[in-house]
Amino acid sequence: MPELPEVETVRRQLEPLLVGRQILGFRVMPGAERLLRGRSDTSIDAQLNGAVFTTVTRRGKYLGLNLDSEQVVVVHLRMTGSLRFRARDYEEESFTRAIFTLDAGDQLRFVDVRKFGTIDLVDQMDDALPELGPEPLSDEFTTEALWQELRGRQQPIKSALLDQRNVAGIGNIYADEALFLSHLNPEAPAGSLRPAERRLLRQSIRQVLEDGVAHGGASFRDYTDVDGSEGEQQYFVRVFRRTDEPCDDCGAIIRRIIVGGRATHFCPKCQPVRQRGRLVKSTRPSRSAGARSTL
Repeated sequence: MPELPEVETVRRQLEPLLVGRQILGFRVMPGAERLLRGRSDTSIDAQLNGAVFTTVTRRGKYLGLNLDSEQVVVVHLRMTGSLRFRARDYEEESFTRAIFTLDAGDQLRFVDVRKFGTIDLVDQMDDALPELGPEPLSDEFTTEALWQELRGRQQPIKSALLDQRNVAGIGNIYADEALFLSHLNPEAPAGSLRPAERRLLRQSIRQVLEDGVAHGGASFRDYTDVDGSEGEQQYFVRVFRRTDEPCDDCGAIIRRIIVGGRATHFCPKCQPVRQRGRLVKSTRPSRSAGARSTL
């Protein structure tokens, strides 16, 4: 699934291509109707026709295509989705699920092998989003803000980072990488981090995400950018999917375990299991029961 660096890469590429461009039509391919989550493409086409893109924003793993009509198209790429900007008369592409036709005949295509992605047309971006934690590349993402989300959590720190209600935009790749840089074992209780560990984790999260953006995202499998090109972050990972390879820092063999149902990669020497730390109680109200948000 594209994570924050991949989605941010797409946002940065799309904005100069879309801003000021007018939408002349919108349609969804037969068999891909679930993309609109119960709405029809004809009703959305009627609202989009004539609208002009003003900005492209991002919240966590979601893209917001803002319009001069004061509405916003919210796109979630999920597992295999991608947005492709194509010039007039560009050849047809397999797995194209939806097409925005723009002035001058150009197209913005939503391509998705597994058809898990979604497109919403709403008045405000938040109307289409689940509960999300702070943006890790924003000024609001301080050590204290991170700790407020983790304090009192008994779940493994790896699972806590994947919960989008704690930090927006982190997925499996960058959680493993951030924990490695923090020297934290992925199974350490989230609410037991010491002050120095909290500071280092916050710094490491920002570093791995910034590195991911700098390298155009990671293309381990399906992710491609607006041109259909792959990112390069997969060549710079320290532990993710490097099972049985030597750690670049200490030479120990990288291990793969399952934490919270997710494949997890770590160095047993750099990220040792420690004595159980004291769990710091949270003063925040308990969250309502339900599945964690990892989207």
